[in-house]
Amino acid sequence: MNESSTRSDDRLPQASLGKRREAAYTYRPDFLEAIPFADDDHSPAESPWVSLHALRFTSLCPVTGQPDWAEITINYIPALSLVESKSLKEYLGSFRMHGDFHEDVCRIICDDLVQILQPHYLEVIGCFDSRGSIAIWPYVQYASAHNEEAQAIRRHRRMHYTPGAYTPESQQVR
Repeated sequence: MNESSTRSDDRLPQASLGKRREAAYTYRPDFLEAIPFADDDHSPAESPWVSLHALRFTSLCPVTGQPDWAEITINYIPALSLVESKSLKEYLGSFRMHGDFHEDVCRIICDDLVQILQPHYLEVIGCFDSRGSIAIWPYVQYASAHNEEAQAIRRHRRMHYTPGAYTPESQQVR
């Protein structure tokens, strides 16, 4: 029988947990915090999928300065760390006055999360609202270079990617 364990206070982030921070009005990667997932590394087959869905993401068009709205979905297979949800909320909110193209926004989010989490696998899907009748849905992936299981997941998901296929709504039972 597996024994359940809980995190002790010394294993929780101290920088922002339960504390107020001033809202950032520009991109702030330093807002992201990781919390320990496990005492030892698990293979992708043994780790859970973690799905995070930000319903009201905003950033600015780098050309017009107009706001862009999106739903951002982040799916990942953790190795040793999880992203602390409040820090993710504040980090995503820091894009509000940041001007970048949709594809770059998703790539930046992916790169920042990979840097702090070092997951087995991570993907970011942006479903940006239509502008000029064109909706843009970038899909960005990362897989640990030295982990064949993670590389196989990356290849499979990329080969079978269909816009909207990996968001929480697509997984709902109808």
